[in-house]
Amino acid sequence: MSLRTCSQRLGAALRTPRPHISRAGRRCYASTATATSNLPADVRQAIENEARLPNADPPADSSTTRLVQSQSPYMVPTYVRPPPMFEQGQGCYLWDVENRQYLDFTAGIAVNALGHCDPEMSKILYQQSQTLVHSSNLYHNPWTGALSQLLIEKTREAGGFNAGKVFVCNSGSEANEAAIKFARKCGRTAQPDGSKHELVSFHNSFHGRTMGSLSATPNPKYQKPFAPMLPGFRYGTYNDIDSINDLVTEKTCGVIIEPIQGEGGVNVADPDFLLALRKRCTEVGAVLIYDEIQCGLGRTGKLWAHCDLPSEAHPDIVCTAKALGNGFPIGATLVTDEVSSKIVTGDHGTTFGGNPLGCRVAHYIVGRLSDPELQRGVLEKEARFREHMSKIQKRFPSVVKEVRGRGLILGMQLNADPTPIVTAARERGLLIITCGTNTLRFVPPLIISDSEIDQGMRILEDAMVAVFEKPGHIEGTDGQQEMR
Repeated sequence: MSLRTCSQRLGAALRTPRPHISRAGRRCYASTATATSNLPADVRQAIENEARLPNADPPADSSTTRLVQSQSPYMVPTYVRPPPMFEQGQGCYLWDVENRQYLDFTAGIAVNALGHCDPEMSKILYQQSQTLVHSSNLYHNPWTGALSQLLIEKTREAGGFNAGKVFVCNSGSEANEAAIKFARKCGRTAQPDGSKHELVSFHNSFHGRTMGSLSATPNPKYQKPFAPMLPGFRYGTYNDIDSINDLVTEKTCGVIIEPIQGEGGVNVADPDFLLALRKRCTEVGAVLIYDEIQCGLGRTGKLWAHCDLPSEAHPDIVCTAKALGNGFPIGATLVTDEVSSKIVTGDHGTTFGGNPLGCRVAHYIVGRLSDPELQRGVLEKEARFREHMSKIQKRFPSVVKEVRGRGLILGMQLNADPTPIVTAARERGLLIITCGTNTLRFVPPLIISDSEIDQGMRILEDAMVAVFEKPGHIEGTDGQQEMR
């Protein structure tokens, strides 16, 4: 019997008013009371197990559940969420409405690269909100251009592609939409008859949920409810060099690819594959787009994931978002001057994108994430994570197949459904998410300390022990990843 079911039975059976008992006192009380109670053995065991958990999920009769149930009727049901409700964050930790602390290895899905509630970011938000929040793109403001200039300069300093111009928007999906439109415009410029219009993407990719970015995300779960997709999209196999020539043709206007697939399972592109892709795009005059929304801005230990590649594999467009605002919604599409030359006034636009509040915040974030010392720390922290993962793999050789990724975007491939591990970890104070097929994903804040890594990995190992080595059943909680 699951803890959730037991909680529901207890909530119904024990609804009499009780005096407040502290968390520590409650555990002691639960342990003592069950020793002499007449409750069924499975219920007694569940009570004692729950009492030992530092962060047991809120039961059905909790204040959290009542609050969720009061709000849910007014929300479109686009997500299935686990029980806790978070209301405060600081650094690498979150607290729920019942004041329980969680170490966060998710960083808001690779968003909070500088952790939660970075003090300087909070100061900037306050200061700029007192100065100017929005004036529209009909007028100039100091921060859109300043952010664009900083992105270009830092990209070049880091050894990234030859970026020349920036379009600032509100999200990753919009950054990819802009890239798709820019590629189409380049194709139309090359072939005014419209024959050069096809876009290529790859299986297990995730580029967003708007119709253009969704059309580039070949996942039937996402596409089928909204079919038909936009015409002109073709899908290839990631890292399959032999298929490139047939896939990318004279009709191709653009190719969009993640150098590291995040939602698809933390799959890393082979440098030779990206070299071959770049070569073929150049041959047919197609625009090469790198979606670095999840893997960019320092997460691999470089400003961009492609900075480790030879210049012969560099793209024409890079899309970014997520960490760009550290939680404030903002995205950007960086393009070469060659691509920019095809875009004229009126071709694209945005109401909120480039507003002075978002751009001032992002200007600060880019400055922090481009710091070489922070990036060196990412690689040191990767090594520490891998050391722990190797230890876990040795303890669970039949469960852990491999570890892959770069920097602080890592995936642990399992031979089993990881959702019970996610649940067990959460109930022990660690937040972790999944991706792809049976993969645990690690995308913590880049500022995470060695002691926090050690703490989180100990919790993860304890959770895996609870799932695979101890009697009883832990049910997985759905809703822990984008792609399913």
